Amino acid sequence: MKILKNIFAVAVAAGVGLASTSCSDYLDTQKYFKDEQSLEKIFNDKEFTMQFLTFAYSRLQGDNIEIGHSNLCPTNFCDDMTFNEGNNGDRYRKFKLGEIGYGYSYQDYYKNCWDWSYTGIRQASIFINNVHSTELINEEEATDLKGQARFLRAYFYWMLFRKYGPVPLLPVDGADYTRSYDELSYPRATTDSLVNFVASEMAQAARELPDRRDNLNITRPTKRAALAVRAKILTYAASPLYNGNTEFADFTDKQGHQLIPQTYDNRKWAVAAAACRDLIEYADRTGLVGLHTVSIKKTGGDESYPKTVVPPYNAKYSDKPFPEGWADIDPFESYRSEFNGELYAVENNELLFTRGKNMDDKDLKTEYGVPNLVLHQLPVSLGGWNIHGMTWKQMAAYDMADGTAFDYTKVKEKYGNANVYTTKNNGNLHPYDHVSNNGVWMGFANREPRFYASCAYSGYVWNNANCTENAYRNLQVFYYRGTDNGRSNGSERWVNTGIGVAKFVHPRDGSRGTNSSIIPKVEPTLRYADILLLYAEALNNVEGSYDIPSYDGQTTYTITRDVEEMRRGVKPVRMRAGVPDYEDDVYADKDKFFKAIVHERQLELFGENNRYYDVRRWKIAPEVESAQIYGCNTLMTEQQRDLFYQPVRVPKLQTSFSRRQYFWPISYEELKRNKNMTQAPGWLDYD
Repeated sequence: MKILKNIFAVAVAAGVGLASTSCSDYLDTQKYFKDEQSLEKIFNDKEFTMQFLTFAYSRLQGDNIEIGHSNLCPTNFCDDMTFNEGNNGDRYRKFKLGEIGYGYSYQDYYKNCWDWSYTGIRQASIFINNVHSTELINEEEATDLKGQARFLRAYFYWMLFRKYGPVPLLPVDGADYTRSYDELSYPRATTDSLVNFVASEMAQAARELPDRRDNLNITRPTKRAALAVRAKILTYAASPLYNGNTEFADFTDKQGHQLIPQTYDNRKWAVAAAACRDLIEYADRTGLVGLHTVSIKKTGGDESYPKTVVPPYNAKYSDKPFPEGWADIDPFESYRSEFNGELYAVENNELLFTRGKNMDDKDLKTEYGVPNLVLHQLPVSLGGWNIHGMTWKQMAAYDMADGTAFDYTKVKEKYGNANVYTTKNNGNLHPYDHVSNNGVWMGFANREPRFYASCAYSGYVWNNANCTENAYRNLQVFYYRGTDNGRSNGSERWVNTGIGVAKFVHPRDGSRGTNSSIIPKVEPTLRYADILLLYAEALNNVEGSYDIPSYDGQTTYTITRDVEEMRRGVKPVRMRAGVPDYEDDVYADKDKFFKAIVHERQLELFGENNRYYDVRRWKIAPEVESAQIYGCNTLMTEQQRDLFYQPVRVPKLQTSFSRRQYFWPISYEELKRNKNMTQAPGWLDYD
């Protein structure tokens, strides 16, 4: 009989409903396993069995959250979004310079992601090897529970892989799989072995997990979640960072084995495309997965929920219903409502996996989750911290309403070589936006709908609709120096780019005034739009033809660079956004299409912890991350507003990119403990 000593404590239970059992039964408990607890006793008791898995879920919290405050999730900030904390942005600058790890400013940050992941991996492995049907757990429930643990184990490896590259693979069975990570000394696995393990485990989990969950169990993975993670990691494995990357020939283990494949394999792109196709076919077959849309609102509307702004007429798309066009949807609200708390997770069929509303005890509670992100975006005038900024690069990346690129140099030219601002009399100059107030720079006018759901430009209106005091409702906020929310010397509470962030903010959100509050938010950990874009990207890179079996072996896909299949990935995302699909010449040219995918992912997935990893796997980080951060000229007052909208380098945000920043460093403590571990190239080895 195996005995587990001090196996775990559920002091803060991860609030997740287990199988058919209500999650509330396992919340706010102070239940501890005794010093010694036999596996037999644990897995013949339903409550102990459930608590055992609950603890594995709890390791998705803290430093392992994927969308939240920079204290826990700095990778949510790349060249698209900044934070202004400590010494007027000094912490962001140091992170951008790669000052993380032993001996650096960030040496005590983000360490839990390694330890917690391996704790979760160990916990899940024990669970998989011991859970079984009992008098209280039937065979179907036992299979589901095993699938959940299998998903978790592979998911922890996925999160580690994105940050650290190839990491050690622990035994899944055998004599020592129950030992803690601290007792083991394993070398890094090769990229291929790690990726193949995760892909295989997710395929098996997809066969074990159900199609859907009820609202009490929404944070538990389903078949779609497993298929999505499988598609993600296989696409990463096909990408330049991991596929024939001779720049990292020196990334080895202690025996000199190269951990990143040195020979390019084009078939990996076909495998990745087939993995994406598995989910897409599942979505079409079942109707359980799709892009979220909101119906067009032709009349009515107010400041919080404005009448639909219909995109400029396009003969190809304006008269066709979604997904062939946008005639029947509100592109702005379709996108905005996915992130701001408008939807319960169970209502959003685009959501593939979520940690839930990570602010309360009914889900994976984390103090610095999405609601805290919103608090840091809200202006000081509404009780917010006012320190998250959108970079000029990100602001300028959003297209015009007709799908053409934004061009700063043409803003003045369009209006007679002068800056023009909105007034109550010039609405005819900007009919395609949600700019309804005076004094807004015309560079923010007539932009695509995702811009208005994501960018809190200077002159943006914060609704705070729950507040009963008019002084704090529908508040127009400018970031000029001298205003309440503008640059403030000696304080960190000002947006250092002069461009705020509106994504995740609900019209009812506020932190000042009677009844003001931030409503719960669901973490959009994995979305279907992400997989659709990965599918098109993978197909774009396929050379020749490959026959790839589906994850369950029930069919075989013939994978080629098929333009219509590429459109199948990109067009629905563009239609939902209310912008035209890319022209044929873009689809026909591999390089042009890659640039289009980079652009589309930058906009569609803004603030969702993707771009940091995308630019690395594409190996374009040296170009995009080393470029200096630009924003508005925050030194300018409202009387100097023409100068405010001239892009300038943001002071104290110098940035660079070196090779070591592709991967996070292994901690000094871990290298001392594990004699078989090797450091990522470019970081100190401490030998």
